[in-house]
Amino acid sequence: MGFIPSELINTLPNSEVNYRLERKRVLVKYASGEASIHEVCDAHPELLRAAHNYAVPMEGNCPICEEATLVVVTYVFGPRLPSHGRCVNSQKDLDRIRKRKGTFTCYEIEVCTKCSWNHLSKAFTL
Repeated sequence: MGFIPSELINTLPNSEVNYRLERKRVLVKYASGEASIHEVCDAHPELLRAAHNYAVPMEGNCPICEEATLVVVTYVFGPRLPSHGRCVNSQKDLDRIRKRKGTFTCYEIEVCTKCSWNHLSKAFTL
């Protein structure tokens, strides 16, 4: 998957990178048999833990197992935050971080807690 470094995302205030086309490409590869279920359902155990305990449900079922409802896990990275980022699950949390000095980058990941599908949905600056 193509990843855009935070230095590029942060070049414009309130910029956003959406990964819908990459998501579609991965799903087409899976549907055609070019990618195995193990390649697309490979969520890290820590991401799954966050998805179970600290995520926000989203509309729609998982595109792989088609049974479970997807959730969104949001991580924020920036000055005076842990090196592994901070997991947030509310607009209030984001607003609190937004008031701090510095540039913060958010990453939203859609996750299926049943089959471990995960995909970076978007990245944006606060």
